[in-house]
Amino acid sequence: MSPSVLLRTQRHTQRHAQRHTSVLAVGAWLKNAACLVLDGRAHWSPLHGDLSDPAACTALGTSVQALLAQADAAGAPVQALAHDLHPDFFSTRLALATAAELGVPAIGVQHHHAHLAAVVAEHGLDGPVVGLALDGVGLGTDGTPWGGELLWLDGPHWHRLGHLQPLALPGGDRAAREPWRMAASALHALGRADEIVPRFGLVASEAVAAGVRQMLDQGLNCPLSSSAGRWFDAAAGALGLCHHQHDEAQAALALERAAAQALSVRPDLPPLAGAVLHADGRIDLLPVLAQLFDAPDADVAAAGFHLALADALAQALVAAAQARGTQQAVLGGGCFFNRILLERTQQAVRAAGLRVFQAGSKGCGDAGLAIGQAWVAAQQLRGTTAVPHCKETVTCA
Repeated sequence: MSPSVLLRTQRHTQRHAQRHTSVLAVGAWLKNAACLVLDGRAHWSPLHGDLSDPAACTALGTSVQALLAQADAAGAPVQALAHDLHPDFFSTRLALATAAELGVPAIGVQHHHAHLAAVVAEHGLDGPVVGLALDGVGLGTDGTPWGGELLWLDGPHWHRLGHLQPLALPGGDRAAREPWRMAASALHALGRADEIVPRFGLVASEAVAAGVRQMLDQGLNCPLSSSAGRWFDAAAGALGLCHHQHDEAQAALALERAAAQALSVRPDLPPLAGAVLHADGRIDLLPVLAQLFDAPDADVAAAGFHLALADALAQALVAAAQARGTQQAVLGGGCFFNRILLERTQQAVRAAGLRVFQAGSKGCGDAGLAIGQAWVAAQQLRGTTAVPHCKETVTCA
């Protein structure tokens, strides 16, 4: 018998009298998978891959039709389609077109809200939670790229409480492929722009490095992002561990390997000092990052950066939980595949007396995001804070 995902509501008294909400979520851009919540169960499509690949887009379209047919066959037609906020994603356009064709609402769900909602759904959490959603990028409600977010959730409601200090992305998306650009951005933010060309002229070329410095000076093609992934890139670039990355998270993985090497020899290494938690919710690591550029030992510095980041995030999360009167904390987003970051953050948050929850079977990345989208949309349709519980998983053709 195939395993399934059982979504158990916390309110049982009218369970048999109420019809379960039927919602289809189309997932994220990277590692795309769709999810249908039907009759209290979640049914997953296969993993389609990144939607930059036309074959993945075709596969998603096929899966959406198959899941719609499954809902119809069960006598519970889909009542809404949930999608990411980014208007240019193929998944978003597909959801909008399909919803219009069916005459049902299309509900946009902010990327990091969905990451944390996926954890809430899986663990059947009731009542308010605070959470950290850390990844490479997701469109924020203010139109800027987010990725280092501290959020509060309660049923369909949520609020952004804090975030990592935004860094400029010189060259836009190109900065995500060239970590030296993020290191240059950090130098500029530290008031050390004159070091950009001497440090990175050989990595790129003096002309390119000078061009990046000019872009930063003038604020041209330098969108700001709170992305945790870009902070890892900046750290890796500052330490010379990775200047150009050809695979996803290559710089972050190099940084983690270096930190793990140092901690395997000296597990009692202290965090680097200097992180600042501002009253407006910004978590500023620039004073920490500044110490990496001339660090005598890259491995030790990488470890210190990891520990400082985790401690600052945990401090902000605990403060938010206390201010909001909750003891439930959730962790989501692909950066939590980083074992050092995850374990250090969990340890600090638990030491403060909070219960910590993280994603399970499908991991903390985008592959499991759709259940969070579906959960949020279902809450909005029901007009209740009843929380479903995701127990297992199934892949449907």
